[in-house]
Amino acid sequence: MTRNLGRSLFRVLSTDRQSIIQKESSRHCLLSTSSTMSASGSTHWSNNKYGSDFSDPDIQKFLKDIQQLMIDEALVKGTDRNNKVVNFKQPTELKSSIDLTLHNEPTDHDVLLQLSQSIIDGSVKTGHPRFFNQLYSGLNAYGVAGSWLTDSLNTNIHTYEVSPMFILIEKAIMEKLTNILGYKDGDGLFCPGGSFSNIMAMNLARYKQCPDFKKQGMYGLKRMKFYTSAEAHYSLVKGAVFLGLGSDSVVKVDTDPAGRIIPGDLEKRIKEDLEKGEAPVFVMATAGTTVLGAYDKLDPLAEICNKYSTWLHCDACWGGGALLSDKHRNLMASIERTHSVSWNFHKMSAAPIQCSAFLVQEKGLMEDCNRFKAEYLFQPDKCYDTSYDIGDKTVQCGRKVDALKLWLMWKGLGDTGMAAAVDNAFDNARYFTELLRKNEGFRLVIPEFECTNICFWYIPKSLRGQEETPEWWEKVAKVAPVIKQRMMEEGTMMIGYQPLTVKGLVNFFRIIISSPSCDHSDMEFVVKEIERLGEDL
Repeated sequence: MTRNLGRSLFRVLSTDRQSIIQKESSRHCLLSTSSTMSASGSTHWSNNKYGSDFSDPDIQKFLKDIQQLMIDEALVKGTDRNNKVVNFKQPTELKSSIDLTLHNEPTDHDVLLQLSQSIIDGSVKTGHPRFFNQLYSGLNAYGVAGSWLTDSLNTNIHTYEVSPMFILIEKAIMEKLTNILGYKDGDGLFCPGGSFSNIMAMNLARYKQCPDFKKQGMYGLKRMKFYTSAEAHYSLVKGAVFLGLGSDSVVKVDTDPAGRIIPGDLEKRIKEDLEKGEAPVFVMATAGTTVLGAYDKLDPLAEICNKYSTWLHCDACWGGGALLSDKHRNLMASIERTHSVSWNFHKMSAAPIQCSAFLVQEKGLMEDCNRFKAEYLFQPDKCYDTSYDIGDKTVQCGRKVDALKLWLMWKGLGDTGMAAAVDNAFDNARYFTELLRKNEGFRLVIPEFECTNICFWYIPKSLRGQEETPEWWEKVAKVAPVIKQRMMEEGTMMIGYQPLTVKGLVNFFRIIISSPSCDHSDMEFVVKEIERLGEDL
């Protein structure tokens, strides 16, 4: 399927070669008299000095060759269980494996292909079914096709005049997503990552509470406070610094044993800040925390936010995929009561990175907050409906088109296929959890996990049956780093590890199960491979 998609897509770049040669023959003849030799002695660059003549047969051949290389090596071999997830090398060794120097003269196409092969060889294959290291894995063929087509058209999604199809596509996706959320008149756009989406939400909340800050800044205003789980993503603190609010403006709320915000502690902290004369502005719930995968209960948080006129944002970058599944949508009950949501489709849905949607319940608010009506872009007297010029929704000017890859992927899979990918991840996570319970030496960090990141310790035989003193736990903390090193050096799989100091937990494995390519055999492989790699510890 992937090979056929690639061939079909490449027809966009291909035309009748014979007619091109006849049409351009005189120009090519003139150019060939002043050919420029490449570093390897080839004259391929003579007819295409700037690398931008796509009618040039040499350029067409190069593009076809490199496209085939991507399909064969990165996509087909890179997702084959019989091949390694990574050919790991230390930085100095990896540097010596490729010529990174930029030369004065052009490089021959054959050498560029060799360099591209080296890049693939030295890269982690995140589409491999046994890549469990980050909150993204797997790769969708339709999404890849959308990325290729997007890059081929190479446009900026700010005005309708330069990006007509993409603006229509992004608007259609946002309508679909806001309907899923239950936002009756919502809006949204794609952002460069989930962290930026969360920062956009912070900025909107600040504007909603105090529109004058747009002109006057923060001078003379009450200290604004932003609340989130002690286990939430660190983008909120980064955002507070970036927005000039300071990291002390972020209040970390206590969590229950599963990692969810304790509503009572949230309200207590809001009351304390009000008594100090500070302004509660923003609460960020999380749907699928980074480590334990906890889903904050939205209904009680919405009640508190309504009571204190506070913006409720949901960081659903990781766990938002549950909304696509009838089986798991209940994890995000009352999502319609939020004011905004961040949702990354390059995570649980396996769209190509990056594909980060930011969704808002109140239509027009993004424009009000961010609009500055640059006269060289947003002229009001254009020959079309200028409401389709959407660039003023964001603080960005240039913005990459991320809409097409998701739109084409959703077209290719339908609602049923998008839901099936989510259901498959949850099914594999349940199966893996049961395997851990049944196999001696494995211990779950918490009894049950809501999302598909499963956290566990591996206890080697040498440490089993002993008193679990602080010294014993210090030894357990050293197990995961050693096994992680061995799995990377052998390239068999990749799983992350970390401590969770907010709960006093030493290093444990955190496997992220999201790839649509995974099945129960991969879950079984992980257990057996960890046992093999840690057998002598």
